[in-house]
Amino acid sequence: MGAYFWSPLILSMETAFVSCGIVLIIGTLLGRWMARRHFRGKLLVETLLLLPLVLPPTVVGFLLIILFGKNSVLGSAIICLFNQPIMFTWWAAVLASTVVAFPLMYQSAKLGFESIDQDIENAARVDGANERQIFFYIAIPLAFKALLAGGVLSFARALGEFGATLMFAGNLPGKTQTAPIAIYMALGSNNMPLAWAWVGCMVGISFLMLIAVHIIRASDS
Repeated sequence: MGAYFWSPLILSMETAFVSCGIVLIIGTLLGRWMARRHFRGKLLVETLLLLPLVLPPTVVGFLLIILFGKNSVLGSAIICLFNQPIMFTWWAAVLASTVVAFPLMYQSAKLGFESIDQDIENAARVDGANERQIFFYIAIPLAFKALLAGGVLSFARALGEFGATLMFAGNLPGKTQTAPIAIYMALGSNNMPLAWAWVGCMVGISFLMLIAVHIIRASDS
């Protein structure tokens, strides 16, 4: 049972790490941009960015199929570029996890950047610092704990993604079968010992993630 047992867990970890890396970059950049911008329609844009947080996973999966399916513009472009569709691939699992995890990273990053005293950044501008230097040497260090907490939460959310992944990436053992999907299949086949073993691993990992978030936030108080 060794390879069969560890495969979904390893696949979940790999998917979560890649998804977390993507949302860490995009969420940080968008969070920074939105924290310092005021424009008409900002509320609508923020609502759209946070929408995957409240949408049922099956709705997210459905929308991903519509956007990246073979008959869509994006899906056809991907087939032309890579000679295969993205659906039912490992990258489909990454994309699904990225979409559902992004709002957590974005929200944490935006709140972190909003908490920075603008006088500090303005003082740096007066001293001759450009926006790139302010971002890397002032904004990121001051918002680091918020960014770290957002990254941990995003990783945990990506790790536990089920509905959108099942619809968009499918259930292919060794390829797209993540741990949540494997648990569902084990339960469906009444293999309770295997299901409990996977559940125990996922609970342990998620517990450690939440402890890490609490420690990060406590150190900021």
